Amino acid sequence: MALTLSKLKKVGGSSPAIWNYTSTDAISAISGSGYFNNATNELKQFDIILTVSATGGTAAVDVLTVSSTSGNATVTTAALA
Repeated sequence: MALTLSKLKKVGGSSPAIWNYTSTDAISAISGSGYFNNATNELKQFDIILTVSATGGTAAVDVLTVSSTSGNATVTTAALA
């Protein structure tokens, strides 16, 4: 699936910023490199994304950090352990 930019909401902070993102996509897709490419103007390295994903009706909450924006071309995230 693809990012739905309208569901990415900034909830606070400036550097790093904290974002909320809700999707029916699996967290494995959401955390994949390039998923947030359409948000390169919004996301910066070290931003935090609180994700609520729901696959098959089961909701899950994960925390991602933006590890790279690769010159605003590719956004890479990492799940916090």
